[in-house]
Amino acid sequence: MRITAAQRAENENRIRATMDRLLRGEIPPGGKCDVKTLAREADVDRTAFYGTRPYAHLRAEFERRVQALQDAGEIPDPREAQIARLKAEVTKLRERLAQSEQTVDELTDFRGRSLARLAAQHEEIARLRESLAGAGRVSRLPAPRTTVIGSCS
Repeated sequence: MRITAAQRAENENRIRATMDRLLRGEIPPGGKCDVKTLAREADVDRTAFYGTRPYAHLRAEFERRVQALQDAGEIPDPREAQIARLKAEVTKLRERLAQSEQTVDELTDFRGRSLARLAAQHEEIARLRESLAGAGRVSRLPAPRTTVIGSCS
């Protein structure tokens, strides 16, 4: 069934209006910023947007405008924007997790080395005390006297 020039112009106007709404981010529930949603919302058969069909030029224009928005850093579909934001957040969190794991590994190694040093120092102190107790010629120094500064008598 052929459509008249007036019907075709009316369809094109409806498609362009729908295109503008979708590109502003007014996405209907269950829809996306794509040709399928454009066709459904404009009440036009989706196949009319492909090949040599009458609205193929409008599909190309729509895809060009969507790409221009994406290149400018704007994503008209809020769900797509949310997906992009969540992917970036997941990447950032994975990097933080890897850094945290590396820090934990480094701190665990440091703890092990510190405990080994403390054990070695303890053994050295115990050995020195033992050797001190066995030597009778070593005399102990008197304990230092403590003086109170600033007292008047």
